[in-house]
Amino acid sequence: MSDRKEPVDEHFLTTVAALPETPRRSDERAGELWALFDAQAGSRHLDLMARRLGSQGLGYYSIGSSGHESNAAVAAALRPTDPALLHYRSGGFYVRRGRQVPGAEPLRDVALGVVASADEPISAGRHKVFGNAALSVIPQTSTIASHLPRAVGLGFALGRAEKLGVATEWPTDSVVVCSFGDASANHSTATGAINSALHCAYQGLAMPLLLVCEDNGIGISVRTPHGWIENTYGHRPGLRYFTADGADPVACLDIAREAADWVRTHRAPAFLHLRTVRLMGHAGSDVESGYRSRTEITADYARDPLLATAKALVSRGIATPEEVIAHYEAARDEVARVADDALGRRKLAGAGEVMASICRNRPDALARRAGEIPQRRAFDRAPESEGPLTLAQAINRSLAEELGRDERVLVFGEDVARKGGVYGVTRGLRKTFGGTRVFDTLLDEQSILGTALGAGLAGLLPIPEIQYLAYLHNAADQLRGEGSTLSFFSDGRYRNPMVVRIAGYGYQKGFGGHFHNDNSIAALRDLPGVVLASPSRPDDAAAMLRTCVAAAHVDGRVCVFLEPIALYHTRDLHEPGDGGWLADYPAPGTGHVPIGRAREYGDGADLTLVSFGNGVPMSLRVARRLGERGVRARVLDLRWLAPLPVDDLLAAAQATGRVLVVDETRRSGGVSEAVVTALTDHRFPGPVARVTSEDSFIPLGPAAYHVLLDEDTVEQAALDVVKR
Repeated sequence: MSDRKEPVDEHFLTTVAALPETPRRSDERAGELWALFDAQAGSRHLDLMARRLGSQGLGYYSIGSSGHESNAAVAAALRPTDPALLHYRSGGFYVRRGRQVPGAEPLRDVALGVVASADEPISAGRHKVFGNAALSVIPQTSTIASHLPRAVGLGFALGRAEKLGVATEWPTDSVVVCSFGDASANHSTATGAINSALHCAYQGLAMPLLLVCEDNGIGISVRTPHGWIENTYGHRPGLRYFTADGADPVACLDIAREAADWVRTHRAPAFLHLRTVRLMGHAGSDVESGYRSRTEITADYARDPLLATAKALVSRGIATPEEVIAHYEAARDEVARVADDALGRRKLAGAGEVMASICRNRPDALARRAGEIPQRRAFDRAPESEGPLTLAQAINRSLAEELGRDERVLVFGEDVARKGGVYGVTRGLRKTFGGTRVFDTLLDEQSILGTALGAGLAGLLPIPEIQYLAYLHNAADQLRGEGSTLSFFSDGRYRNPMVVRIAGYGYQKGFGGHFHNDNSIAALRDLPGVVLASPSRPDDAAAMLRTCVAAAHVDGRVCVFLEPIALYHTRDLHEPGDGGWLADYPAPGTGHVPIGRAREYGDGADLTLVSFGNGVPMSLRVARRLGERGVRARVLDLRWLAPLPVDDLLAAAQATGRVLVVDETRRSGGVSEAVVTALTDHRFPGPVARVTSEDSFIPLGPAAYHVLLDEDTVEQAALDVVKR
């Protein structure tokens, strides 16, 4: 199948061939116009190649850049060291950026991605993305502007790192460029991220962010109202607005440079509205004629940016039509060569190779890091000498320990600084470590997590707080689609080190209801490579937080630290005043809790109660009541919900031969499903049962206890299991 059969290809060739020749003359823009054209032509032929290989079953799903090649002018306006988080139609940008770096082969990079070759330089064939660490292009899926919060976070973090004296891989005067489409500009992720950038700039914080909206007027088949982007972003206070038409290459070069220079000088956000067209439909499988007329489709050919640059070269006397076509055909030949080479390259071989980049796991290095004694301990009195602490106090001391240990650690979120957290968990940290490292954010969970994603890229170690578990769900994609995938899509080259603290679960009294008593964690449990910690005791909480920070530091892990609100200030276990749920602080250097290791209570031989979070003290109380009935039970605190401590679970189950899973989360999608499945997968022969909370949201007041798991239910279920 010939590339020449594409109407866009034929239109370009026939139109350029018919251009009237202009007398040759010297033009100071000749070099940059030729560089622009060659990058655009390379991108165009990559699209044509991808369509051809796709039709032959040799290439895989990719979205073309045809009609958007004017974004090559943005690359020309920036330095190759400026970090770029790109829209999926940024082929022109990528090729132009690649040709700014000696030895780079951008055409080959993209061709390898199209055929999903393991030799592709960023994702190793795992996904078709624009990315290359040598080009400072950070791979993004960018499907619904999901990368914008990270871009804002990176812009913020560059300034914060400079203030802290922390080196990043990018120069201190870098500009972060982030491109996206006009349809994505309407997504709440985009609007929230841009608002966050303006919020920072309004406070005088550095935000060197160039937002590039590539406006082709249509999102798949849905039209963007004419003038909408300019009306929405052209007059935003604090957001410098630039606009250029992709059909005017000289203006694109000039305006893109003006925008980039403005951001670099002012360290403030700017919005470049790049008006484009979309040629050859949304993607390879898209039948554009199903929603656009033939007249409308062909009318866009006149605004083809590649054709516009060709016309500029000819009309300015820089080149003849024949010379332009020669360059165009040379790009076709070069792309054909790299495509042929790419087709002969190897693919990923087996699940092990595919999964190798999800996360690193170096337990020995993690243990060494967790065992280090901080040089600075900002305490009037060492916490290990304070005597028994509550869960909230232990977490507070552990956060202070990590802030003292490593100057790169940041603690931030809603109300965490001046107020010290809704429950006092971060009290005193801002006073001790300053507002540069402990700070309040705006009330937007996507922006909080985006700040963490950007900070991790910049070499910082963020510990963001999500105030309540229910508040996470509107921002979960920042963990699911961004945090958990970056290492996978970059073959481990880029990581997202962070520890996300979340207050959650039920049983909170006085200030309850669904949004403050949420027991749904299903959205967190199936994220490959993400660590999900769930401490219940104060000493475990401090040691597990130490582990999570070490895992973020050593292996770049994304860790979620789920804190049971109802246990924050709990002191007693069995009777009022017994202090049974207090614990001494584990001193630095005394160890940590390895990821995936459970904690066992007692040595009962009749029944194993498996639980976590609030379920642990509940199970311990039930175990005591069972003992009064002559049933000897032991309790296993899972502590880690991902990865599950399967070895410890099996050992505890085999010790008694009977298991009851005590799960405070919901019956559907709850933790017990995974626990029971693990026992089944390993052919545990004994009886297994589970008790859970109901498949319900949690109401206010006493009604909550109609749907939350209670101790009487646990006790009765335990007796039933023992009878089997």
